[in-house]
Amino acid sequence: MNFSYGASVDCTQVFESRKSELIKEVDNIDEARQSFEALKAATNSLFDKQKAKMLSDQEALKQKRDELNKEQKQIEELIAKNQKLIDTIKGLKTDKITQTYTKMKDSAAASVFENLSTNEASSILFTLPAKKISKIMAKMDPVKASKITVRLQVGPPFDTNQTKK
Repeated sequence: MNFSYGASVDCTQVFESRKSELIKEVDNIDEARQSFEALKAATNSLFDKQKAKMLSDQEALKQKRDELNKEQKQIEELIAKNQKLIDTIKGLKTDKITQTYTKMKDSAAASVFENLSTNEASSILFTLPAKKISKIMAKMDPVKASKITVRLQVGPPFDTNQTKK
């Protein structure tokens, strides 16, 4: 079988022409592959730098957190130490006040308590022995003594910031 078209086609010439087109396509594909590889390498490098920075930042945050925890522990220890000092001072102050009113004459103490607020008077009387309280209150104005008695029944803490009399 022999096909013949109007003109004879030189296959070698067609192949040579197509060969140069294919070589250009291969060159374009190779350039695109090289560009892709360069982009991939740059992206990987950037990713590695970001990962290293993130790890560094995490380590810095961990160190800062450890420092803050250490400082917080020191502050808590100082607060506890200060609270012990405050409690000691309050105890000494209360002891001194208690001793003072215990030694004071009942009528003199009664007149002082009548001029204090109910809470302040209750707070001081609460620290005194019951026998001394009864002697002082017997010398006080009955209205003031009844208010203090009601407040003593409630018990501590006595809010000394209020100025009720």
